[in-house]
Amino acid sequence: MKLSAGQTITWLLDGDPAIRWQTMRDLNGAPTKTFERERRRVERDGWGARLLAKQGLNGRWAGGRSSDGGLYTPKWISTTYTMLLLRDFGLPPENPNALKACKLLLDEGLQHDGGISYGSFAERTERGETCISGMVLSILSYFGFEDVRLQTIAGYLLEQQMPDGGWNCRRPAGATHSSVNTTISALEGLRHYELTRPKDLQAIRRAQARGREFLLAHRLFRSHRTGNIMKSEFLRFSFPPRWHYDILRALDHFRSVDAPRDPRLEEAIDIVRGKQRDDGRWRLEHSHKGRVFFTLEWDGTPSRWNTLRALRVLKWWESLAG
Repeated sequence: MKLSAGQTITWLLDGDPAIRWQTMRDLNGAPTKTFERERRRVERDGWGARLLAKQGLNGRWAGGRSSDGGLYTPKWISTTYTMLLLRDFGLPPENPNALKACKLLLDEGLQHDGGISYGSFAERTERGETCISGMVLSILSYFGFEDVRLQTIAGYLLEQQMPDGGWNCRRPAGATHSSVNTTISALEGLRHYELTRPKDLQAIRRAQARGREFLLAHRLFRSHRTGNIMKSEFLRFSFPPRWHYDILRALDHFRSVDAPRDPRLEEAIDIVRGKQRDDGRWRLEHSHKGRVFFTLEWDGTPSRWNTLRALRVLKWWESLAG
């Protein structure tokens, strides 16, 4: 059955509070007071409340199930990945449970070089890991965790930026070309940090602009040398993305910063349009394997997460054309 645009919005509004408040804000243009009232339900009802209920008294998720005490492993039920999901749900930043976890992630993950890492890698090298540093900086910044050490993590990411403008967690092992997986995590971390209005604001913005230019040089998914698709998985839309990259995640980042219209995004936009089903929705095309507390959506079925993100990306793109 083909749904009208209005029926698709109604279908989104019938979903979890995490979906509803973002639909109100990003697609319906609801007043701030209205969508913020719905946003507060994330910590009381639905997916957000279910995740908060899994937190241990020590502030961790999956504590005691891994060598790092559940801070980064097991995937995807660790403290880091649970907090990423609560960030994406839009859990109110002042939530005390989240702030308790923020302190743990920072206190136990900060390394001598200013980066973040956990477990055996941290014990062996005492070095940060770029992907994890980007993810954790995004978490700490989103939840408004006030600590001068956030500037240290941001400085680490600036130092790790590669000559081509992106980032690669394998740089210490000799990588000379950036990775889109690492780059999107670094960009999201710096974007959330930027919103805290840091002292090094201009440097943070310049680094992000260089990182986005790296993605644009690849048209989000093509080799800059051959023009071939780098990996087919970059064209499969998943949620939650975890640490993985795909073009919908990248486009949603460009939208979040209200980036200028660039013709190098047009092919990716056309792919998003082409994946819309006859019923007006987008499917969940892929889930990253690992342990979860519960399943949000099932592979192959209509996905509220992908539909919400695709519609707001297309709305942003069309507004730039106007």
